[in-house]
Amino acid sequence: MNLLTRTCGANAAALDAGAIAALLPQVPGWSVTDGKLQRSYHFKNYYDTMAFVNALAWISHHQDHHPELTVTYKECAVRYNTHSAGGALSDNDFICAAKANALYGQRSGA
Repeated sequence: MNLLTRTCGANAAALDAGAIAALLPQVPGWSVTDGKLQRSYHFKNYYDTMAFVNALAWISHHQDHHPELTVTYKECAVRYNTHSAGGALSDNDFICAAKANALYGQRSGA
């Protein structure tokens, strides 16, 4: 099922390694490091970076699934894991990663 058409669910279960490996190709640019799904997005200036961060915050609020963010002048690093799944990865992480990629594509003209 297309990750973009899905919404995050409450109390999502942790994914096993096989499920993570199957979902990872659906979120280009993302990787799993230290048990977190992560990607960095690059922008031409601070305004574009902050516009992305604010739009991602809106998506996160509506999905009720919130990433860790590190924001600098021209970059936003995004990391997901699911606290209700014991800090493991869940479907919610991949759903939000797909939505973040779509947002970036819209904002960057990619």
